[in-house]
Amino acid sequence: MSYTNQRIAYGNTLVELGKDNKNIVVLDADLSASTMGNMFAAEHPERHFEVGIAEANMVSIAAGLAQTGKIPFAGTFAVFMAGRAYDQIRQTISIGKLNVKLCGSSSGLSDFGDGATHQAIEDIALMRAIPNMTVISPADANETVQAVKAMAEMEGPCYLRLGRNDYENSTDANKKFVIGEPTVLKEGKEVVVFATGYMVSRALEAVKELEGKADVKVVNISTIKPMNSEKIADMVKDCKGVVTVEEHSVIGGLGGAIAEALCKSCKPIEFVGVKDKFGCSAHNHTELLEYFGLTKENIVKAITKMAQ
Repeated sequence: MSYTNQRIAYGNTLVELGKDNKNIVVLDADLSASTMGNMFAAEHPERHFEVGIAEANMVSIAAGLAQTGKIPFAGTFAVFMAGRAYDQIRQTISIGKLNVKLCGSSSGLSDFGDGATHQAIEDIALMRAIPNMTVISPADANETVQAVKAMAEMEGPCYLRLGRNDYENSTDANKKFVIGEPTVLKEGKEVVVFATGYMVSRALEAVKELEGKADVKVVNISTIKPMNSEKIADMVKDCKGVVTVEEHSVIGGLGGAIAEALCKSCKPIEFVGVKDKFGCSAHNHTELLEYFGLTKENIVKAITKMAQ
């Protein structure tokens, strides 16, 4: 089945996995109707735990469940998961290398109406900095399905970053998700664009506009950590420059990860992302993306600069 919303893809995939794997349990912090954990609750009520508005407690409960052999998926808004529960994630789950899967839903600017308090534009940086933590940011709903399956199979802590809104898929629904592997969506030689999450679709739109003007490679970075630095470096060895595109602060996110991977190659690099500022309220997601410069036009501008 194909979906156009990452949250629904997440909820339905957990339902399906739960039918065969009785160790999968799901936890929510009063937001199951938004994280879509309520789908799992409807099918497997005995394995769904609603803890109320207590994110830190939810993560601690998930840690305890993991120590009994369960595979807990704990979900809430990304800003609450990465922020309110940071201490429990770091001290208990990551130091203990526990098999807990954390879902940061409504990430980036996708919760457009609630402003800075509900918009996580620093969650990748927070989770990426924690030792032992795998960080996954799927491009779309298709990739979300495959990523959740891969998370259930892997051992250890993992953070999954999902957007809130509907949009069309850019990836193949049947492509198996391999943690740590970058995926080339379009070949090109002059400029390499590394994008993650929702911004993969925007990057592809921008590159389409540049057909005949610049030869651009587009790479989907759906695993922020661990990153295959050797493959990343190989992808850019003959290009003029690099552009990173993310719905996240340019500090510590995809751009930082790519810059770290390429530090030995000395390639010029442009960052398209949130420029070290908090979010704000808006009428819709698109308005916010434009306000923060996460536009097709700015991607075109960055690519054009690299192609010169």
